[in-house]
Amino acid sequence: LSPAELRSRARRLKREHDIALIVVDYLQLMQVPGRGDNRVAEISEISRSLKALAKELGLPIIALSQLNRSLENRTEKRPQMSDLRESGAIEQDADLILFLYRDEVYHKDKEEVKGLAEVIIGKQRNGPIGTVRMSFFGEYTRFENYAPLDGGA
Repeated sequence: LSPAELRSRARRLKREHDIALIVVDYLQLMQVPGRGDNRVAEISEISRSLKALAKELGLPIIALSQLNRSLENRTEKRPQMSDLRESGAIEQDADLILFLYRDEVYHKDKEEVKGLAEVIIGKQRNGPIGTVRMSFFGEYTRFENYAPLDGGA
């Protein structure tokens, strides 16, 4: 799907069904015709076009993005801004960047991290960044507000 095709479909859906949200799953699957020679430039154009479309239609666009594999080679596995694949324009254009992290993916033997997840707010144009703990239920692929069993934080 190209940004032009997405824009055309989104305009029609906004007009016919008054859509309130667009989700792109995922950004790196989009392509710009004639720009295949430089993937970073292509992702930049896609990112800018999504930002412009969100403003034009007055709705949020959630764009899922793949991370670089480089984080697998470091000790600290929590994702950070530099881990976004072809990230420069994504970082610049996004109003909000969230990462999901589950320690149990990397430490399956640690009982204390089972069922825990973190939403890492890597960028928030109009607010603070930080981390929010969540409960994760793998059998349902569901995240919920974190409520410790002992009642503590």
